[in-house]
Amino acid sequence: MTYYRTINPATGEVVAEFPAATAEEISQALDSAQSAYLSWRQLDLAERSRLLRNVASLYRERAQELARIISVEMGKPVSQGAGEVGLVADIFDYYANEGPGFMEDQQLTVRGGGEAIVRSAPVGVLLGIMPWNYPYYQVARFAAPNLMLGNTIVLKHARNCPQSALAIRQIFDDAGLPAGAYVNVFATNEQVAEIIADPRVQGVSLTGSERAGSAVAEVAGRHLKKYVLELGGSDPFIVLDGEDLDATVKAAVGGRMSNAGQACTASKRFMVVEDIYDAFVEKFTDRMAAIKHGDPLDSATKFGPIASRQAASELIEQVQDAVQKGATLRTGGSLVEGAGSFMEPTVLTDVVPQMRAYHEELFGPVAVIYKVKDADEAIELANSSPYGLGGSVFSADIARAKSVADRLDTGMVFINSTADSQEDLPFGGVKRSGVGRELARSGMEEFVNKKLIRTPA
Repeated sequence: MTYYRTINPATGEVVAEFPAATAEEISQALDSAQSAYLSWRQLDLAERSRLLRNVASLYRERAQELARIISVEMGKPVSQGAGEVGLVADIFDYYANEGPGFMEDQQLTVRGGGEAIVRSAPVGVLLGIMPWNYPYYQVARFAAPNLMLGNTIVLKHARNCPQSALAIRQIFDDAGLPAGAYVNVFATNEQVAEIIADPRVQGVSLTGSERAGSAVAEVAGRHLKKYVLELGGSDPFIVLDGEDLDATVKAAVGGRMSNAGQACTASKRFMVVEDIYDAFVEKFTDRMAAIKHGDPLDSATKFGPIASRQAASELIEQVQDAVQKGATLRTGGSLVEGAGSFMEPTVLTDVVPQMRAYHEELFGPVAVIYKVKDADEAIELANSSPYGLGGSVFSADIARAKSVADRLDTGMVFINSTADSQEDLPFGGVKRSGVGRELARSGMEEFVNKKLIRTPA
């Protein structure tokens, strides 16, 4: 039997497990979501807004308990977990406040007179497939805008986050949303394919791996379903000059190590111009080597475990492949002894295309630093990746940094800062980093029927 399991990555202990859904439970979930859609879509926008504000309030009230749950499930330090919950509450409040304006009719000027408007209408039941690295945030950026639109949600969470999934569902229930507006399912991969194919489902959004995205897109395309994919990233961090190098290094380490490096938009490839390369490597390596892991349930902890022993082992294999082929290991590179899945902060240099670390996403506390001659070489190296999610450009010359940003093949670029997620900024990438956008107005423009209503003169 397939199970959804909470395995504490700090201890290796199996904390809880839940059986996968039966075929009958999946069918009931879809029936419930479809039935709810027929009434939810008709609900007054002000009432939908009120219910989303209730959701935001409950996230804030339960922030400490919610942070504790994900700390036990995927190892996030409780201080970072509380920050994630705060962002989730902001997302729901944002769509409650701004959503009705985003849905206002668009008046068109047309030849021949009369009236033409484009109206934003919901499309129906949507499937969300969400990952473990941000268990609340990833769900919120999909669910909030689509619930505001009038769509209903069937949510399949990661197998190692069942308690997070149940806590989210409970919040929607307690906030007063009607039964079926948000439904959690502990589905298997086979059941996911069946759900996408079901005529009651009108679209699917996945945040996850490139492999999972390809599988979902294949099934969705076969059944002519709209999809949004937020996949991997190998974000460049470009350093063009040594102005305030200490502050730049501090930002670089923070961009690599937040959530133990387990973020699609984490800075992963550091491209430093040659005249300050040696100083940057020394300062960066010293900071990385000084980071100490700790109990993620301790409020003082900043660096917790990798989400699973398997994920840590895969990351170690990528590092070892690079070292065996000639890369320089500056610090780290090993698992910490013990039952948990803690990994040493790791720095690699002299990485070349023959190594896995050159092309693959390193999803954890591993940084790769490259020496580049100038901005042109940095841009060429940054764009050589199959991914195109985000990136950072650091320079005292803002105009120069913006010029470099304009030439990067990514969905997002941050000047003199690392990637940050805000409810009012669009999120998404290009190339193998995905399809579509989330958050801001863009979050309400994916699963929407832009319906033309024409009244002739």
